[in-house]
Amino acid sequence: MTPEFMQFVHNVVARLFGWLPTPLDPVRSIKAKLSLALGFAGGVGLLVFLWSIDFYRVDLLWIAIAAALGLVTLQVMAHGATVPLREMTVAARAMARGDYTRRIRTRSQDEVGELASAFNQMAADLAAADRQRRELIANVSHELRTPITALQGLLENIVDGVAAAEPETMSTALAQTQRLSRLVTDLLDLSRLDAGVVPLRRDVIDVPAFLHDAVREATMNAGDGVRFEVSAPQMSISGDRERLHQVLANLLDNAARHSPAGGTVTVRAERRDEHLLLAVVDQGIGIPADERERVFERFTRGERATGGGTGLGLAIARWVVQMHRGSIAVVEPDGDHGCHIQVKIPLHTA
Repeated sequence: MTPEFMQFVHNVVARLFGWLPTPLDPVRSIKAKLSLALGFAGGVGLLVFLWSIDFYRVDLLWIAIAAALGLVTLQVMAHGATVPLREMTVAARAMARGDYTRRIRTRSQDEVGELASAFNQMAADLAAADRQRRELIANVSHELRTPITALQGLLENIVDGVAAAEPETMSTALAQTQRLSRLVTDLLDLSRLDAGVVPLRRDVIDVPAFLHDAVREATMNAGDGVRFEVSAPQMSISGDRERLHQVLANLLDNAARHSPAGGTVTVRAERRDEHLLLAVVDQGIGIPADERERVFERFTRGERATGGGTGLGLAIARWVVQMHRGSIAVVEPDGDHGCHIQVKIPLHTA
């Protein structure tokens, strides 16, 4: 039988069962529902059996005893199936109050056990989402408060006549507004990425020219303290130029900020099968192995960062790389020190 025929049969059966009455809906206990359903079914079967033997030697007392024992047995046997359901009700009410710590304990292997496992997973996901929401509010508040406080103090000094609106003073104010602008831009990018409303524009990108342009811009932002070295063969990839430039700019900015004075940031590109393998290596203190995955989480800057970043750059970079069906990771450095971030992107993405 074809899948289309099986789907047709499934729809017909589902519609037929949808027309069946639901007389037990007013009953508030699932055990009572089971008792009534089994009792009714057993009673019908018993009547048919007694009718088949012309009610020969029917003893109503024994029928009543059998029915009572059956109900007691059903209550005992159904206890294990209904306890997880009652616990889910209590846990759901607790979750509505913001308590995501409750979990359902059951060893059942049936549908109720599967439901309990799914409920526990949902509770864990909601707890993680709630924790991320709280961290997001706290981190955004902190990131916004720092430049706003600096700007407020600076402008108050100018208004009170303590400081003059000299180019150096206004340059400090400009730096703080630029920091605010970067944070707002990163938050907007992250919001668009979460909503999935960031389409990729497909361009043919010349890799050496693309890397040199990004390094030239990074050199201007880094000043004279850090040197950049680029090594890339002649090759091209298909991707969103603007978004990939954002990824590389974030990596170069992080590498320059965490490199020592006079250090070198190396940018290497090579072709690996049908992928572009891009590496950005600095000469800083590196990232501990247990923190290499966390640096791609939102607002995670690690112990290396001393200021300047919002903690969103690498989270956005990972999202953009994944949109290109690629991967990004912190790998073991070539030497004893430094951070080695590797990006792998297909040469041609669909």
